[in-house]
Order: sequence, then structure tokens, then C-alpha cells
Amino acid sequence: MARKRRILERPVRGRGRIIAGVCAGLADRLGVPRFLVRLGFVIFGFVGAGEIAYIVLWIVMPSGRR
Repeated sequence: MARKRRILERPVRGRGRIIAGVCAGLADRLGVPRFLVRLGFVIFGFVGAGEIAYIVLWIVMPSGRR
């Protein structure tokens, strides 16, 4: 049985992206709902780690295939 290989990438525009697609890409890769990943970034944002992690992932994660 072949599994679909999930890769870590930001979705193309219009496919669940809100700002840069970092949360959507992580959620797709981990197989969890997108709102949970977004909620996690908001919670970690209150302690100062969420914004830094989001910016780093925005730079590091490749954009999805078109």
C-alpha cells in the first residue's frame, strides 16, 4: 500500500494560506487541523517565540509547486 509522501512546503496562493502559508504547510505535513497549528502560534506569540519561529519558517520553507 503506497502512502502519499507529505513534504514540508507552503501551499500556493489561495490554497488555505492566510499570511504566508507557514501554519497551513506545517498542518498538512503533520496531519493535524490547520486551526490547531494557528492557535499554537498565537499562544506562543504571547511569550515571544511564535513570531520568531513564524518568520524563520517563512524564510526556510519552500513555496509549494504550482
